Amino acid sequence: MPSVDMDIAKRARLRPIAQVASGAGIPPESWTPYGAHKAKVDAPMFDGLPRKARLALVTAINPTPAGEGKTTVSIGLTDALRRSGVNAMAALREPSLGPVFGVKGGATGGGWAQVGPMADINLHFTGDLHAVTAANNLLAAMLDNSISQGNPLNIDPRQISWRRCMDMNDRQLRRVVDGLGGRQGGFAREDGFDITAASEVMAVFCLARNLSDLRSRLARIEVARSFDGKPVTAGELKAAGAMTALLRDAFSPNLVQTLEGSPVLIHGGPFANIAHGCNSAAATELGLRLSDVLVTEAGFGADLGAEKFIDIKCRTLGIQPDCVVLVATARALKYHGGAAKDALETEDLPALEKGLDNLRRHARNITSVWKLPVVVAVNRFPSDTQAELRAIESACAEAGAMAARTEVWARGGAGGEELAAHVMSVLNGSRRPLEFTYDISETLVNKVEAIAKRVYGASEVRFAAGVKTALRRMEREGARELPVCIAKTQYSFTDDPSKLGAPEGFILTIREVRYSRGAGFVVAFAGEIIAMPGLPRIPAAETIDVDESGEIVGIF
Repeated sequence: MPSVDMDIAKRARLRPIAQVASGAGIPPESWTPYGAHKAKVDAPMFDGLPRKARLALVTAINPTPAGEGKTTVSIGLTDALRRSGVNAMAALREPSLGPVFGVKGGATGGGWAQVGPMADINLHFTGDLHAVTAANNLLAAMLDNSISQGNPLNIDPRQISWRRCMDMNDRQLRRVVDGLGGRQGGFAREDGFDITAASEVMAVFCLARNLSDLRSRLARIEVARSFDGKPVTAGELKAAGAMTALLRDAFSPNLVQTLEGSPVLIHGGPFANIAHGCNSAAATELGLRLSDVLVTEAGFGADLGAEKFIDIKCRTLGIQPDCVVLVATARALKYHGGAAKDALETEDLPALEKGLDNLRRHARNITSVWKLPVVVAVNRFPSDTQAELRAIESACAEAGAMAARTEVWARGGAGGEELAAHVMSVLNGSRRPLEFTYDISETLVNKVEAIAKRVYGASEVRFAAGVKTALRRMEREGARELPVCIAKTQYSFTDDPSKLGAPEGFILTIREVRYSRGAGFVVAFAGEIIAMPGLPRIPAAETIDVDESGEIVGIF
């Protein structure tokens, strides 16, 4: 049976993409249609325009099985702003097939706050993630070919760091042995796959300003070490040009629409629990030039997505949010307070009060660490009681944050008008200068510790054997002035997904680090987080099918 979200999406009547483009100020000569409701926009044609939009960043409390609806709120807020006469646009990430077929399902919003065409976007869309996969694996093929063809770069096969990728959850491929079959099969070695959304090519794709910057970043990617210990790059393998060619068309941002016809740029999809969790710089720059208010989101909770948006993306582009929207639900807060998953529709004020510590921590980080104004979007569910909603609003007031009840899932933009009014009151006020979590001149160790202690609430960071040595080597090779990207579970401030709420005084363990030269940051893996997720016991793929009329069903 179709899901409620898919049923609503099918009943919606999308506008021709030409009308959406025209309404967004995108002339016909600057976009290419991909069917009736999707288009690729030639972003460089707008480089001469100034940035004019104020930026609203949507983030959330730590996610739970109850769901928070961050993308749904982002879409509903955009619709609500346009209902009030604001020239608003949204810039969101592209879904990965891994979550679509795994635990989370689709990533195009829900109810009456969706972007469409829903099935297209959640599956192959315009092929961007496939292009990233192809570019990544071309580099892997050229690396192994260079070794097989006389090894002119003196590559040490024991020090190959580049991994293949695919846009699917497949735990079987995390660690593999390839190159079997004798001389014609290459050199046998241990290898592995990451999911495409966690690849460095995806991070490069989303941080590059233009095609020239994209090529330069791709060329800097480190793939291995030589026998004398020197880094070997994609540029030395002469792979950057062909990789850029594979990514050329994909690099143009995608234009789609909400069910209410609001323009949305969906482009790039790095995971926030592994990578930096933001849509492409190209789409963000385009949105800042075309709209008066740009609504964007950062993946998972504010401890991951918002921190990386601020410390990585804002630094890279020289931008800052003018308002942060923190999404929370009574159900999720009760779960953080210890309520059982099957009891979340029952009023439980003690559990809610305990879970509110998670919201307070995130709000404090936004206002005290990054010095930004915050509006809490209380995403309402039918089971929420007035006492629960009042408790959340009281906690927000004590934290110095405005709170707005939102019903965008059920009512679309009309259900987000209170939130839109609060956001506009912040945007029309005086702008607060952004502060970063750490000074960029600090050592890499100090940067990791600053995030762990100032944002997560840790008392100590424990580095596994060899990690500090690796970080010092990276600093000698040019990484000292780069930001860090901590790969960590999204479910907790800690590196243990079972520790909910707002723990303090814990130890964060960093077990591995990677130097993402092309992306321009250092990745630190905390706890057991991995770059290739697996499917759950009952994957979402089991419910997806094609009906007798050829319509895709079962995506939620």
